[in-house]
Amino acid sequence: MPGCGKSTVGRQLARLLGINFIDLDAEIERKLGEAIRPFFEREGEAAFRALEHETLAALLSEARDLVLATGGGAVLREENRALLQRHSTVLYLRSSPEELFRRLRHDTQRPLLQVNNPLAKLRELFQQRDPLYRRTAHFLIETGRPSVNSLVNMILMQLELAGLVDSQRVPSSVQARPTPG
Repeated sequence: MPGCGKSTVGRQLARLLGINFIDLDAEIERKLGEAIRPFFEREGEAAFRALEHETLAALLSEARDLVLATGGGAVLREENRALLQRHSTVLYLRSSPEELFRRLRHDTQRPLLQVNNPLAKLRELFQQRDPLYRRTAHFLIETGRPSVNSLVNMILMQLELAGLVDSQRVPSSVQARPTPG
């Protein structure tokens, strides 16, 4: 979902694992040479979703370790869900619509939330997308209000327990670091 922390958590996770981080929306903006919002407004959601699929497929076809933060709507296409499940380990950072609204209430850059009642829109998006995220995800992480460090540590623990991350690759100071707040 928009505002769940994909980019912030993903960036820190990649840094700790010593691998690249790519934000799918930023990659699309790089390809377009402009922000998503004007493209979205000019060309529409269908054109954006097609470009999103093309960019996702290209990134996942490259054999390399990376942390990829997808846009919140990437799961709307069955082809994207299949690509993600086959070619990656999918983490669903799950937040309630109310928590997302708290985080995004002043955001003016997300095209889908530029409506009269953003909370109602978030509830609608959540109802539509939550089942798709759940079906696509290999791991579900409830975000609630923990710090970014706590979320990253929870993810690292899950990945290590699943045998997907070698504990030797993760600095011990990360696992023992106290989290603020």
